[in-house]
This record gives sequence, structure tokens and C-alpha cells, in this order.
Amino acid sequence: MELASYSDYAVRLVNTEEPARGTDTLTSVEAVRALFGGSTQASRRATDADVTRFRSVRGRLRAVFAAADEGEATHAVDLLNSLLLEFPVSPQISGHDFLDDEGHPRWHMHLAEHPSNATAGFAAIAAMGLAFHLTEYGVDRLGLCQAAPCRNAYLDTSTNRSRRYCSDRCATRANVAAYRARKRLETERSDSTGRSAEKAHASAPATDR
Repeated sequence: MELASYSDYAVRLVNTEEPARGTDTLTSVEAVRALFGGSTQASRRATDADVTRFRSVRGRLRAVFAAADEGEATHAVDLLNSLLLEFPVSPQISGHDFLDDEGHPRWHMHLAEHPSNATAGFAAIAAMGLAFHLTEYGVDRLGLCQAAPCRNAYLDTSTNRSRRYCSDRCATRANVAAYRARKRLETERSDSTGRSAEKAHASAPATDR
């Protein structure tokens, strides 16, 4: 597996909360387990205590995205490094579940973690995946959706580094809002120009009319 792909763990966790909307789906151990995706063995370690611990890691990961989004590259890296130190992993070569046509293992790198609890395991993989993504693509590839009030985290993999929204839905909503704002401004300017012309005409001497 491409190590940078583990960065999706960080995105999934951060986006369980939308602070501007006041929503939070990370409210139960079932929600914690769902974040592990198909990793049933890892998810089985989760307990009720992990809900609070996951929320704490979520806040720290969001801070990384926020710093990157604001152009504070060094701060984003410092925040991520603190997570890497607290939640270490051991890279290992693995060949399970991937066989070639002759039945031989397709060797690939795997992040092995030896956590004391489910949060430590998830945080280790999320932080390491985000670190690989950051070093491979750049700090400016981490962002928060510009379609207020969304602010979901995203990873920009576009060729021209142009991504600004977490989804096509948010991009469309932002474009529609911008279009409507431009039309309102045009209407206001037109009305203002019309009123000025009428006022000038009304104040002109009668001989000029």
C-alpha cells in the first residue's frame, strides 16, 4: 500500500466534526469503530473510553490542517511531529492478501502499530500517513474547505494545486453563492446609478430640461 494513502485516516477523523455547524458524529464507540473501515481487528479494541481520546486527537489533527490552510507550514509540521513522537509506528514489509499470477506475495510497505488502546493505533497510522502525504506532495496540499460553514479537511491531489473545497457539492454551492453575490452587486450598482441620474435630472435648472 502507498504509505501516503494512510492520510485518509486523518481526514476521516477530522471530518467527524463540523465546528461551524455545531455537529459532531463522534459520540459513541460504534462511531469510533466505523472509522477503522475494514480493519475489524483494530476496531474491536475500541471501548467507550476511546470516544474522548479520539476527540482529543481529532482536535490536534484539525490544528495541523488549519495551520497548513493558513500558510503556516512550519507550525503545521511542528504539530504533526508532536503526534508522530507520541504515537510511533514500525514500518514493515508485508505480502499478505496480495499475490501475483504465480501465487507469490506482492511485497509492499505496511505500517505496523503496537498500541495500548484503539486511539493510539488509529492516531499512529493517521499521523504517519499524513506525514508521508505532506512530505511527498507539500504542506500546501493540506486544506480546509472554503465553502463556509463547512470547513471539512481535504487533501489536494490536483495537478495544479487548485483545490479549495472538500467535495464537488461544496464547490458548486460556493460558486452559486459567488454568482448570486455578483448579481446582487451589479443590481445595487445599477440601481445606484439610476438614482443618481434621476437626482441629477431633478436638480437641473428648468431651462436645461
